[in-house]
Order: sequence, then C-alpha cells, then structure tokens
Amino acid sequence: MTYSETIKNSFNLINRNWQLVAIQFGMMVINFLGFLIMIGIPLGIAFIIFGLDLTGLAETKDIAGLFSDPANLLSKYSGLIIIVLSSFLFYMVFATTLYLYVMGGSVGVIGRSIIEPSFRFSMKGFFAEAKKIFFPLMWFSLFMGLILIVIVLIFTVIAFVLGLLGGGITAIVSFAKSQDSTLALFLGIFFTMILALIGLIIFFITLAITTYGMAALFFKREGAIKAFTSAVSFLWNNQPSFWLYVLLFSGYIIASFFLMLITFPFKLIPIIGTVVSFPMQIMSYVAQSYFVLIIFAAVFVFYFDAEIKKPEVLSPSTDPAASEVPESPADMNMQLDDISEVQAPQQEETLQEKDAKGQG
Repeated sequence: MTYSETIKNSFNLINRNWQLVAIQFGMMVINFLGFLIMIGIPLGIAFIIFGLDLTGLAETKDIAGLFSDPANLLSKYSGLIIIVLSSFLFYMVFATTLYLYVMGGSVGVIGRSIIEPSFRFSMKGFFAEAKKIFFPLMWFSLFMGLILIVIVLIFTVIAFVLGLLGGGITAIVSFAKSQDSTLALFLGIFFTMILALIGLIIFFITLAITTYGMAALFFKREGAIKAFTSAVSFLWNNQPSFWLYVLLFSGYIIASFFLMLITFPFKLIPIIGTVVSFPMQIMSYVAQSYFVLIIFAAVFVFYFDAEIKKPEVLSPSTDPAASEVPESPADMNMQLDDISEVQAPQQEETLQEKDAKGQG
C-alpha cells in the first residue's frame, strides 16, 4: 500500500469515527477539572491553614530570598510541601490512567474498524475495547518508559564523552577562528547539526517503535516485550514504515506550528484578546487531537496491510499444479511404447474380423 492510499484510508477511518476526537476533548476537560480539584483546591486550603502570604513574592528577588534558606523553608512549610507533592502524585496517577484508558479505547476502535470495515462507533464498543487493551497498554507503556530511561542514560554517557572531546572540538574551532572566521562558523554549525541530527533520529525511532508496538499489541495480542521486538523487527524489515511515520509526524509538527501562528496574535490584543484566544485554543487542541488520531490510524492501516494481511502463498504441498512433476522425455517415450503395445493387438483383431467378413 502506498503512502497516499494509507493516509487517505486513515482520514476516512477517523472521519467515520469522529466521536474519538470528541472523547479526546472530553479527556482534556476532565484533566483540567481534575487539576483544579486535586491540586488547586488542596493548595489553596494549605495556604489558608499555614497562613502563607504570597503578596511578598511579587518580585524575583523576593522568590530568591525565600529559597535562600532551604532548611528553614522545609521546616516551616513541611506540611504544605507534603500536601502539594501528594496532590501532584495523585493527579499524575489519575491523568495517566485516564489517558491510557482513552488511548486504549481509541486504539481498539481504530484497529477494529480496520479488521471489520462495517464496524460503527458506539460507546459500548469503545469501553469494551478500552477494558480489553488497558492493562497490556499499561505494561507496554511502563516497558517503553524503562527503555526511555536507558536512552537517557546512554545520552548522558555520550554527553560525557563529548565533554571530554569538547576540548578538542573547541581547540579546532579556536584555531579556525585564527585562520578564517567563516571556517570557524562552518565548523561550529557542523558539529551542532550532527548532534541535533543524532538526537532527532533517536527521537523518531523511539516514537515509531512505540506507535508500531501499539499496533502489534492490538493485532497480535502480544505482551509488552514481544510487541516491542515485533515493532523493531517490522521497522527493520519494512523501512518505508519508518519514513511513513517521519512524514506523518513532520506533518503534525507543521500543522501545529501554523495553528500556533493563527492563535498567538490574538493573545497580544488587550482584554478582548484573552476572550478570543480561549476558543481558538480549544479549536487548536481539537485539531491537534484529530491529527494525532490520523497518525495512529495511518500506522495501524500500514501495519495491518504489510504484516497481518499478507498475501497467501501456496506451498508445493498444497498447490496441485506444483505437486505435478513434469515428465521427462524418456518417461513420455515409455508411455508411448506402452500405448502402442496395447493398440497393436487391437489392430490385429480388427483386421482378422474384416477378413472373416470378406470370406463370408
């Protein structure tokens, strides 16, 4: 399947299940309300209980003075810090659980719509798919989180090595400055672009493995580790799938940039700008949610066509035409001799009958 066909099918699939975009918006509203209830209200109550006065923190120097004595700050507001941290952790657990549940239902609806083109969205089907894939998706997310930690550690080691080599690079650039400023500028940009390119490639590879791993998780019903290995193997054996994801994500970044350009100028307008920018921000979030679902749908469509719906190839044991071994010329000559030997007596009998009739 070509890229254009994949993207076209993904748009048709999401347009047919547009309710998924509404559910994404509902998740945003619930997260916002949850933030106010779980963090905002406890924080306000804690300020009242501990008598914390924030009027003296209007300037940056006041905030710096507040953190000048951390021991005194911890002893004075230890209860407030515990309440804030507990509320924040509880909110993070709530928001993550809600996100995984909604994502599981969305992924399930997208995958089922690909397997069954006649499938139509329903809240009952959404909740059924969400319950079915929630725990596998949770374990897969935890596993990818561990992979991300490993990548961060590897980056730390690389940064340390580059720090050791940084002196040599700096010396090269300094020497180039003494010779030619243009050469120094070129070398500085060159080394920066190499580091940025390496980071960008690793970033895209990680996201691609995560997304295709979710496809393997749904279609193959595999565990977290098997889904990860299946995604890596699929991306390695079908490299166009990686470039498809790069194309989709690049399109998402470009679309988000244009949406930001449209909504940002309204914030600069006094008073009315805040009122106008609020619905624009909501529309921007809805559009971004739509594009994210398009990415998932395109990845699932491409993965299903390339990995799940493979063309059936008949093996020699099942193919009747392949099981028939062509006869050699010697075998054909032997068969012709056998046929001639059988036909010879029959011809002699026929001649004897004709002679008998002629004598009679």
